[in-house]
Amino acid sequence: MKINLIIIDKRGKDNLYAPLIEHYKKISKPFAKVEVIEIFDKEIAKAQDLSVLSAKASYTKAFEKYLKSGYNIALNPSSREVDSFEFAKLLNDRVEVNFYIGGAYGLEKDFLKKCNKDISLGKITLSHKLVKVVMMEQLFRGLSINNNHPYHK
Repeated sequence: MKINLIIIDKRGKDNLYAPLIEHYKKISKPFAKVEVIEIFDKEIAKAQDLSVLSAKASYTKAFEKYLKSGYNIALNPSSREVDSFEFAKLLNDRVEVNFYIGGAYGLEKDFLKKCNKDISLGKITLSHKLVKVVMMEQLFRGLSINNNHPYHK
């Protein structure tokens, strides 16, 4: 199984959270290959300076090439919240799963419609750096649940 966490976020040296992300990648390996794909370019930066609509459109454009394969799940704070067991079910019997985390302005409704599912991890706002860690932990927890590993207890 392959899981891609695709996020609008600036790549950069992250001494605080990077070790945790690598830790969760490593312990997930028996169950799945997990990749974090950070996307941020001049077009997104410029669009974010123009308007909310331009920013959202630039996120959609950046994500489009990843929609071609796998089961696509967008994170959207306005969607239905899922618990860890519901989250684990999203991973069941999948070859490839792509999770999308938009930029500061969220995602376009049209992009959400192109995904197989959209979910919320809750109503609180998290920084993009921190949401990567939360997602990595939830991915490992979900994989643990699906593989009867004791971590989730």
